Amino acid sequence: MTTDTASTLTRLAPTQVELEIPLSAEEIAAAQQRAFARLARNVRLPGFRKGKIPRRIFEQNYGTDAIESEALDDMAPAAFARAVREHDLDPVDRPTIELLPQEEGKPARLKATVEVRPEIELGEYKGIAVDVAPIAVSDDDVERSLQSIARERATLVPVERPARIGDVVTIDYVGRIDDEPFEGGSASGHETELVEERYIPGFAAGIAGMTPSESKRFDATFPQDYPKSEYAGKTATFDVTLHEVKEIEVPPIDDELAKAASECESLESLRAEIRKRLEAVATGRRRRAIGSAVMEKLLARLDVPVPSGLLDREVESMLVEAAENAARAGVGFEEYLKRIGQTEDQLRSRYREEAVSRVKGTFAIEAIARAEDVEATPEDVREEIEALARQYGQPPERIRKAIGPKLASLKEGIVRTKTLEFLIDHAAVKEP
Repeated sequence: MTTDTASTLTRLAPTQVELEIPLSAEEIAAAQQRAFARLARNVRLPGFRKGKIPRRIFEQNYGTDAIESEALDDMAPAAFARAVREHDLDPVDRPTIELLPQEEGKPARLKATVEVRPEIELGEYKGIAVDVAPIAVSDDDVERSLQSIARERATLVPVERPARIGDVVTIDYVGRIDDEPFEGGSASGHETELVEERYIPGFAAGIAGMTPSESKRFDATFPQDYPKSEYAGKTATFDVTLHEVKEIEVPPIDDELAKAASECESLESLRAEIRKRLEAVATGRRRRAIGSAVMEKLLARLDVPVPSGLLDREVESMLVEAAENAARAGVGFEEYLKRIGQTEDQLRSRYREEAVSRVKGTFAIEAIARAEDVEATPEDVREEIEALARQYGQPPERIRKAIGPKLASLKEGIVRTKTLEFLIDHAAVKEP
């Protein structure tokens, strides 16, 4: 029931509300006095000491608008917070607040418009049926891992023969496009493994067959999707001098390798250890696949309205993420847009659907976490900090100190992870 001191709520949309918040005369007077005191500190008028100007004189010279505006800024946060508690709202954005015109016989009122978290009817979220095949670890997978371990312990042996694909060579080279050197196309004393995938097509093959001290000129063509578009599809001419050829000598895969590369005493025990590790990775991948399938089915059955402001921020976050990923690959954002053949507005539109799913998923996970009383315990926080410490090679206390005020975000992440694990554990998983 609404009283003279209670705020009123009008729902403008599933995720937007309008609040009318009454203000008492005492509240307004106190806020205006505080506002005047702050404003008067920096005002100088002849005949008055700084900060000692009477309010009447101040208003005669500067009017009342400045005081009223400052007072509104002073009152608004506390009044808005009071109304939010009163109606048990969960705002997801900053409110728009204005002072309504005074009506005779009624208290002054603020109007606040804000986007809020939607109410979600979860329905049944346990036992969601999904089809996810198990991920088997084959003998070939184990052998490939053993070969990688052996290769990590390989040695380089100088040889006096023509270079082959797979050898490590030391070369000088100068590359030109249309008789002009290009950025990154030259090096001296460069040691590299001759692997086609590492260079533009034709470069490694052009060096294969050369002998030490030999010089050679050959062409290689940049692929059409080369990150630097100014080189894409163009043919470069390389002048190469080969100085040295080394063969990669890989140790045999036996008990001695197992002892040298691990704490295992035999090759069979190392194989078992590798299989155990690969199976753990496969289990993790399958659980992630189950989690994705569960969330897809859950969101398909839920009607979750999405606040427009939150959706816009998620889209912008995805654009920033795309730009950062492009930068890590050595590509500017404008160049990235050219490569995918889209404008920034087109990419923003493309991301919007995924952003809707992300926001809906966040709301659903948070609602389930509340329903199941999922929380981040001190033990959970300790384990997460220790995991971060191992990841970054830092003492746990330094990680805890670095997190500092972001501890709440860390806890929110833990709750989301635990809630998704809860859904996975309670899913009805079938093997197709």
